[in-house]
Amino acid sequence: IKLNANHLDVEKLCPGGSEFLTAHGPREIGASIASGSVHHDGMVVVPCSMGTLGRITYGLSDGLISRAADVTLKEKRKLILVTRELPLSLIHLKNMVAVTEAGAQVFHACPHFYHRPETVIEVIDTVVDRVLDHLGVEVETSRWKENK
Repeated sequence: IKLNANHLDVEKLCPGGSEFLTAHGPREIGASIASGSVHHDGMVVVPCSMGTLGRITYGLSDGLISRAADVTLKEKRKLILVTRELPLSLIHLKNMVAVTEAGAQVFHACPHFYHRPETVIEVIDTVVDRVLDHLGVEVETSRWKENK
């Protein structure tokens, strides 16, 4: 799917999901998700750049993602930040510690291979399934099994 940065077609991205999903622009600070009065089960930022993680860590709400994350932390809701950058500097690591102390969970987009995925989608799903697990969403996924 080719996504237009100026207009996100939710129906193309998630067929049948347009009644459940709303697209907002990065500068729409007035969007409902930027308010603590809006109830939700959690927020996931994926991919989360180190710049975004730093802004979230220090409450620099300069756009909708960092503002919504700030509100999510303030309201003590689940916030999962899925990072992807390597290598990590000492600043990145300290920011990860600080945002974790503030209540977020930091996941690195690092797939596991113990169930021997055969396609790229199966590799990606190992990360997606872990995120969904932590949001309390039931997923059918391969789990670690002890050898007996």
